[in-house]
Amino acid sequence: MAISSQTNLELTQTGPGTLMGNLFRRYWIPILISSELPTPDSNPIRVKVLSEKLLAFRDSKGKVGLIDEFCAHRGVSLWFGRNEESGIRCPYHGWKYDVNGQCVDVPSEEGNGFNQKIKLVSYPCIEQGGVVWAFMGKKEEMPDLPKFEWNLVPSENCYVSKRLQENNYLQAMEGGIDSSHVSFLHSGELHTDPLHKGTKGAKFQGDRKPQFEVQESDGGLLIGARRNAEEGSYYWRISQWIMPWYTMIPPYGDNALNGHAFVPIDDENCWVWSTTYKPAQALSKEEIYSMDNGEGMYAQLIPGTYLPVANKRNDYLIDRDLQKSGRYYSGVKGIGMQDASLQECMGPIQDRSLENLVSTDNAIIMARNRLLKAAKNLDKGIAPPALNPDSHFVRSASVQLPIGTPFKEGAADSLKANPGKTHVSEHSV
Repeated sequence: MAISSQTNLELTQTGPGTLMGNLFRRYWIPILISSELPTPDSNPIRVKVLSEKLLAFRDSKGKVGLIDEFCAHRGVSLWFGRNEESGIRCPYHGWKYDVNGQCVDVPSEEGNGFNQKIKLVSYPCIEQGGVVWAFMGKKEEMPDLPKFEWNLVPSENCYVSKRLQENNYLQAMEGGIDSSHVSFLHSGELHTDPLHKGTKGAKFQGDRKPQFEVQESDGGLLIGARRNAEEGSYYWRISQWIMPWYTMIPPYGDNALNGHAFVPIDDENCWVWSTTYKPAQALSKEEIYSMDNGEGMYAQLIPGTYLPVANKRNDYLIDRDLQKSGRYYSGVKGIGMQDASLQECMGPIQDRSLENLVSTDNAIIMARNRLLKAAKNLDKGIAPPALNPDSHFVRSASVQLPIGTPFKEGAADSLKANPGKTHVSEHSV
């Protein structure tokens, strides 16, 4: 059933004071890879998130600040400022701000205490798992720090990247929880990509009529996609959706675990964060090389930017010959860019009032409902799901189960996070 245009607006608008904007400001938000601010007093970075224009910088002591981008004096962008001596100084008239947004110096008013009256909007930041996280809500509502398994393992076990996607966060996120499209859009890769070929996932996802079972979890949704396997068994790919925008991709064989976060920049653009990790060992040089070079769900980026080389301006470098051959089902190379090409082609904000949904869309329907319910419950004083970091401490799974075995029970051990313990996937129970 399609949703109304009004409901679509409620789900897709994330600026200050909007329904989703208020909800999303209750969570810690990944805003930068720590290496983007490599050293104390390094160059500041413009950060736009939830439609707010902000500036991030690392001060002389190494602390990260996230403040309003514009000087309180005459509105100059502090991106042009000098990052020095524990503050960012506006180059226009020398007003200086610390990582808390407090003005610490107004040279023309020195000695009269005027600077103490000036404070920019600022948001607290922490660094964990090689990522800078910000909390943009009320300080008294700040939750405990995130507890995703990937940001708790040693740095050599985890790879984190991000890319720009030019559409609303929701259509990107909905792609992340839609397991049925894998049998079509990514089918060429499943038999050739080194991280997929030869696995049960590649074998059984030839079944293009998966049956879905979706259950609410503490953090969001547990999504089971069931396909036919050997006689007497089903192959289950079980995804985790953790509110407000995290997905955990079921693993293939003994390959690393993967996931995404879809963070709104504004209503028409988002960051697609990608994480790959191994709980009990370092990633290999070959795996890192593959990710650095845009293999699988990663993408080659235009140097100095986070915009993929294959993008809407060049039709994602679509190759019709390879499309016809089946090497790439859509003609676009790479799992990540296959997703992006179709999600962006819907337009910046998809008109969901025109949809015709089917049974394989149940997870998407439930995710929309859970977001709306959580956002509207805020007015009643009801805290949203996934504020408790224990709800982050889970894994996705791929398992083969006897017919009749409930997937949540059969895969229970595989769905638990346990840093230091190798995950077991695609096993038979």
